[in-house]
Amino acid sequence: MDFEFKRLGPLRGELTVPADKSISHRAVILASLAKGESVVQNISWGDDVKSTIRCMRQLGVEIVQDGKVTRIRGKGCAGLTEPNDVLNCGNSGTTMRLLAGVAAARPFLTVLTGDNSLRRRPMARVVEPLSMMGAVICGRENSRLAPLVIRGGELKGIEYHMKVASAQVKSAILLAALDARGETVIHENVSSRDHTERMLLEMGANLERKENEIRLRGPCELDSREWRITGDISSAAFWLVAATIVPGSEVLVRDVGVNPTRSGVLTALKSMGAQIHLEDYRTVGGEPVADILVKHSGLQPVEIGGNIIPSLIDEIPVLAVAMAMAPGTSAVRDAAELRAKESDRIAMVVSVLQQMGVEATETADGFIVHGQGKIPGNCRLFPGGDHRIAMASAVAGLVSEMPVMVEDFNCVDISYPAFLQDLQGLIR
Repeated sequence: MDFEFKRLGPLRGELTVPADKSISHRAVILASLAKGESVVQNISWGDDVKSTIRCMRQLGVEIVQDGKVTRIRGKGCAGLTEPNDVLNCGNSGTTMRLLAGVAAARPFLTVLTGDNSLRRRPMARVVEPLSMMGAVICGRENSRLAPLVIRGGELKGIEYHMKVASAQVKSAILLAALDARGETVIHENVSSRDHTERMLLEMGANLERKENEIRLRGPCELDSREWRITGDISSAAFWLVAATIVPGSEVLVRDVGVNPTRSGVLTALKSMGAQIHLEDYRTVGGEPVADILVKHSGLQPVEIGGNIIPSLIDEIPVLAVAMAMAPGTSAVRDAAELRAKESDRIAMVVSVLQQMGVEATETADGFIVHGQGKIPGNCRLFPGGDHRIAMASAVAGLVSEMPVMVEDFNCVDISYPAFLQDLQGLIR
């Protein structure tokens, strides 16, 4: 589906965004590993989480969805059964890397594959620590790429120093450690999103956290429980930027997760001069939540790099649009991880900006944007199947001088199937 985006007037009103995709993946997997029935409310309906649900069902877990309520009848770590076919993770790197941790602890054969994009994404980062724990894992190109063939079994705890700031790798190790003998210790140089740790503590795991160190002693059982998934700040970010750059806009995004390891986009936008206010700050299921009010404002350039990058890595494509609307030179650095996402997001962001008439250049670990306070537009863009590139392009089209056509826009179904519907609801 191709869709044209153009200036349509201010965005005003309120909305709720899709449930947090990262937390939804983890709720499905951890509830499956617990004993007894867990109830998950407001789970993400994007294609990525559907991939996780499908794979857990193939591992023998009963998952029943009824409206916004999902019931997961956990079987305990030892209750999973050998799948009779390969597990297709679709486009979801989270599904593949987290399930690698689950499969590593089980005494049977599991094969993980995915679509063309996922089979190009780096997997050695999870293969290495899981192999150190005792799993036997093989994959393409010397076990760097999927499909991954995993023969799990008796695992032992390890001490591991993270080589990249990756919540997916950290979570894979912790999931394997649940059924490993002894203590597993993970050291992080830079903290990545901590949803797995928060949820494991809520479920009774023998886990301790201090500064950049996580300790989990296995084997341990998890308690079933009820979860309510908060709104995804990665999805909210498109409206935060859109309301900031579209004149006359004022938008309230309700029930958004504002976990400090995820909310770097708020810090970045505020540093650019955005009018963003958190209202009704509260805690839901161990996660901080707030309503976010954003109003149109002028922007100034910004440089983003260092420790903030892991907390806004998924929001960089739409932040690039904000940079284009900020007169002056903005830069992103220390973000080489963007090259290993659904697409090479550094190359894609720069290409999209250039096609829209914005001066932008790649660097090895980021990009530079020379903002002029306007976006010429008048182009046809192909997002390469990357949902975040597609939605960032749509936001740019809302302020472009000439319309922007985005091809294959239905790729947004991966994370935000109702994006166009929500946009129409805000146009005044």
